[in-house]
Amino acid sequence: MKQKLALSCALVHSPSVLLLDEPTTGVDPVSRKEFWDMLTLLKERDITIVASTPYLDEVRRCERVAFLDHGVVRGIDTPEVVLDRFADVFNPPGITREHDTEAAGGNVIEVSHLVKAYGTFHAVDDISFSVRKGEIFGFLGANGAGKTTAMHMLTGLNQPTSGTGMVAGYDIRTQHELIKRHIGYMSQRFSLYEDLTVAENIRLFAGIYGMRDEEIARKTDEALERLQFSEHKNDLVASLPLGWKQKLAFTVSIFHEPSVVFLDEPTGGVDPATRRQFWELIYDAAQRGITVFVTTHYMDEAEYCDRISIMVDGKIKAMGTPNELKHEFNQPDMDHVFTHLARQAERSSD
Repeated sequence: MKQKLALSCALVHSPSVLLLDEPTTGVDPVSRKEFWDMLTLLKERDITIVASTPYLDEVRRCERVAFLDHGVVRGIDTPEVVLDRFADVFNPPGITREHDTEAAGGNVIEVSHLVKAYGTFHAVDDISFSVRKGEIFGFLGANGAGKTTAMHMLTGLNQPTSGTGMVAGYDIRTQHELIKRHIGYMSQRFSLYEDLTVAENIRLFAGIYGMRDEEIARKTDEALERLQFSEHKNDLVASLPLGWKQKLAFTVSIFHEPSVVFLDEPTGGVDPATRRQFWELIYDAAQRGITVFVTTHYMDEAEYCDRISIMVDGKIKAMGTPNELKHEFNQPDMDHVFTHLARQAERSSD
């Protein structure tokens, strides 16, 4: 609603050109489609629209696309031509993973009939699911569907109204402080201290997690080498590019080798190539047995998950592997599955 209001404000003087700088970052797929439908109507009024976006589905809705790389325009053409010409950037190799195969270690998360109510309003309305060790579990839903509320209960930040839940072997109702010691967490804002250096951030969070000094020193060197950050360990985080901050924040969140790491829209506003590099880090963590619980508004990222749940109005409306869900709802990709469920919910509420 804020973005629609901002668009209305930008149009109040009837401009001939409208410049939009990533106007839909952090917005769910259905709301983004509605926003771009509004842009289509504006185009019919002969308003020229120039928009920057990290979403490939939005790129495909443009008539022409300019691809910028390190300040240089590398190509201008139709979306199909640009995405094909620079496929190595937008779809680099190495993002392949057999779904539903690293799941031999039992459940790390178990939820049964979980409810969070505020008066008569149920933000989370009787959800049940489980997540296995080493699984990458996508937790999807539109803005306001209840994802963040559910995640706050699982991470010990909020207490459920009713129902039960276990995370890393601990009860979310009575052992939330123990849960916090055995999980990692990364939010969209990265949870880093900008006025500290790279090494200081790692040392700070490792100390909070109770790691010993000698272990911190050893693992810090290993982490910096793996990220190719060794020459930048004394750089202030504020000076780092966004993609670097993202990788560092993820590394910090799993530095203590937690049983499960919760990622709350960790790649918002990041370009497709950097997002895929980030997902390679996620795959590596899952291979080491760390369970990854991730929310995202990028439906191409949903395709990378082993299993997915989709929340609508506080309830889980669908769950399965990406292929299972596409088959169940007869849709070509997860973007269409998500939109189908949202439209179905709208029709049932009318």
